[in-house]
Amino acid sequence: MTVTLRPATEADLMAVGALHQRSRVAAYGSFLPLEALAEPTPEAMGRYWVERWAWERDDHRMTVADRDGRVVGFSYLGPDDAGDPATGLLNAIHLEPGERGRGTGRALMIDSLAAMRSRGWAHAALWVLRDNAPARHFYERGGWSATGEQRDEHISTALVPQLRYAREV
Repeated sequence: MTVTLRPATEADLMAVGALHQRSRVAAYGSFLPLEALAEPTPEAMGRYWVERWAWERDDHRMTVADRDGRVVGFSYLGPDDAGDPATGLLNAIHLEPGERGRGTGRALMIDSLAAMRSRGWAHAALWVLRDNAPARHFYERGGWSATGEQRDEHISTALVPQLRYAREV
């Protein structure tokens, strides 16, 4: 069956949160301690998205990938966190673990870049975990390049280095 991309609704947010948690465990489990990935629970991650969406829905965009009536991926974008008005930030692309390699992530990335263009942004940026080699390779194949900027962010109790990537839209 094919994947359909559509704007997320409030009714999707709990499913998005549960998917986000499953995606994090599958993607980060090889380099982060399991105790750092045990929290938040899928339900808590859903509540996180409900609250975040309430605050950011006016200037952010969430797209869900739907396969057979089930959310199997999502993307989330908004203004650049560095404050550059010509740049959009791809905050997230997450997939159900079994959805990797099926073209869903690529479809979400292409859709996100088109949305950034339609908002008038000339540049796109994102942050990716330094040790997430599959994600880095995915973005590099999609035309993204590391900028040399790095930051450290917490995922639960683990301090995790992130690299900034950028490209033209």
